[in-house]
Amino acid sequence: MTKHETQLRILFMKANETKVEDFLSSNKTQFVIPVYQRNYDWTTGQCKQLLDDILEVGISKKMNAHFIGSIVYVHDDVYTASSTKELTVIDGQQRLTTLTLIYLVIHRLAIHLKNDGLVNEISETYLINKFSADEEKLKLRPTDNNDRALKFLLRCDPNEEYSDFSKLIDNFNYFKGRITENNYQTVLKGLSKLMFVEVSLDREKDDPQRIFESLNSTGLELAQADLIRNYILMGLNRKDQNKIYQNYWEVIEQLAKDETMNASRVSDFIRDYLTLENKNIPNKGKVYLEFKEKYPTTTLEDLEKILSGIKSLVKHYNKLINPKNEADKHVRLQLEYINRLEINVAHPFLMKVYDDYFNSIIDKNTFLAVLDLVQSFTWRRFILGLPTNALNKIFMSLYDKVELGNYLFSIQKTLLQRTGVQRFPKNAEFLEALKVKDVYNIKSKNRTYLLERLENFENREPVIIEGNEDITIEHIFPQNPDPKWKIELENDDYIFIKENYLNTIGNLTLSGNNGKLGNKAFLEKRDLQEAGYRDSRLWLNKYLSTIQKWDKSEIEKRFDFIADRVLKIWEIPDIVIVEKADTNEISIFDAEEPKFKRLEYAVFFDQKIHVTQVTKLYVEVIKQLFELQPETFFTTELGERIGLTKQLLEGNPRQPIAINDTYYIESNIDSKSKFDRIKQALTIFDFEDELMIKYAEDKQGAPQLFPLDR
Repeated sequence: MTKHETQLRILFMKANETKVEDFLSSNKTQFVIPVYQRNYDWTTGQCKQLLDDILEVGISKKMNAHFIGSIVYVHDDVYTASSTKELTVIDGQQRLTTLTLIYLVIHRLAIHLKNDGLVNEISETYLINKFSADEEKLKLRPTDNNDRALKFLLRCDPNEEYSDFSKLIDNFNYFKGRITENNYQTVLKGLSKLMFVEVSLDREKDDPQRIFESLNSTGLELAQADLIRNYILMGLNRKDQNKIYQNYWEVIEQLAKDETMNASRVSDFIRDYLTLENKNIPNKGKVYLEFKEKYPTTTLEDLEKILSGIKSLVKHYNKLINPKNEADKHVRLQLEYINRLEINVAHPFLMKVYDDYFNSIIDKNTFLAVLDLVQSFTWRRFILGLPTNALNKIFMSLYDKVELGNYLFSIQKTLLQRTGVQRFPKNAEFLEALKVKDVYNIKSKNRTYLLERLENFENREPVIIEGNEDITIEHIFPQNPDPKWKIELENDDYIFIKENYLNTIGNLTLSGNNGKLGNKAFLEKRDLQEAGYRDSRLWLNKYLSTIQKWDKSEIEKRFDFIADRVLKIWEIPDIVIVEKADTNEISIFDAEEPKFKRLEYAVFFDQKIHVTQVTKLYVEVIKQLFELQPETFFTTELGERIGLTKQLLEGNPRQPIAINDTYYIESNIDSKSKFDRIKQALTIFDFEDELMIKYAEDKQGAPQLFPLDR
């Protein structure tokens, strides 16, 4: 059933305009909110809007009805032991629950006013099924946590307090503050005029999940995780729903949560899990569709197998995003570092490594070494400014390269064999980049990570910098230097430091006396009693305590001093790899300009392309990208840049080349321009690491030179 067919199906299925009070007063009927529904979460603002509408229509003599949307439910002809009919609500929970709270407030007010007739009318008409068994008493049967709150409100016990947080309690109190002896009759009149569209589904004839998806596409705006939960549970009977929810999905929801922010990360976790399984990173807005495609069945037996695998990894995901939950202090520290660097793309890989550690396939030292390796690899790349999107493909398939008998080495080898924009930066280029990197204006988390790791390396009395207001970052050569600095420094040094070294690691340190040091001259900072560099116990101030001046040469010497420590902290694996025969394949982003050169071949998406001319490579790459995702050429500047057209006019394009039966591109550009356009296209598509080229060589191994290839 297509989305359009689904929406038509909604129009022609059993749908009626129904009064709210008639719907809620249905005899021996229970409106069940299934476990797969999202929690009740209406805000005070939404409650205010509804009550304002009710009061307005209650006062108005012209308005006979006010529509509040639709309520969609599944009727399975299910009856309880006491003949109470169950209706499973799949859309309308928020409105039904809020209306029940309003009736509860009026019920409470009627008790206070000793209006027994109104008490009984509301209770037995809108709130409970008087003659049903205890479990079927409530007209509205919400999920467990809301069920407890609703029963608490019904008990109306002045000596009982509700200790847990609940939106039901909050919103009840809001309505209690606004519905009074003076206006409750207006509220009742307004309630009597409320209407909605009642949509009744038959599970045998209708597809509730597809209909739910259609409703979501028209404005329900559920998270990807909510859609997945509904997909998993909606097709099951109540007993199996509860089993799957309690044994699997509830556990996943509890563990896949950022506990510091109190934010659900279930959608992110499922995305990482699918990345691991499919070796492809789903678009954030298509995680649900990818999940459905991967797991097209929702039978109880299949679901238990699927969810067992997902559940086995979520406990590790919980510690990756909440390092404090890891009991081992050494592992916890490394997880805190990784969390601070926000290396989320590594989560699919790290979950599997964590699972191997948990199951004693690897020991603690190996696990720590892998965590350290991930930091070294990503931090070195960050300092160089290499593209972060290259990490996606690296980590999503990295676990496949693991050799259980040679665990750490196999990971090290795989990372060291990466080239181009995916490479593991070597010591020389890493230090060269770090020497001039502005590390003061990077993310504060990253800046703290750098300084904390430098300060605490092999330190048995570690200094906590994160969240420590007593220790702050100090510019040795100040951001706003005292005039004495101009006197003490040669003019060239003064300008050079200010323009090139001011915010680099060579000129930064830590201090608990930043305010006292201020913009003073260097020797004053060094010798300030009980506050200067000489009296500091911090490692980062050790070098500063011994020198007599602070100029360009001293900054460079201090950097060399720090660099020794940097290479010990962020190590590159010292292993010997037997290299394959040198093919001279190189990323197009790292290749020399193609002027006067000819290609031997190219490798695109791991497929060798036998092309010798840059023009043929250009056409082949654009052709494949256009076949893959043509809309990108029209929604970005790419189409205009390559002269994409389907209308051949005289002289425009000057030299058209077809990329399919309809479209042409301009080819009357030189080889360098073709390379530039290829690189732009790969960047837009996030495929920077997908094209390798090999230049043709002469017999001596030098690239062959040819006339300019146009």
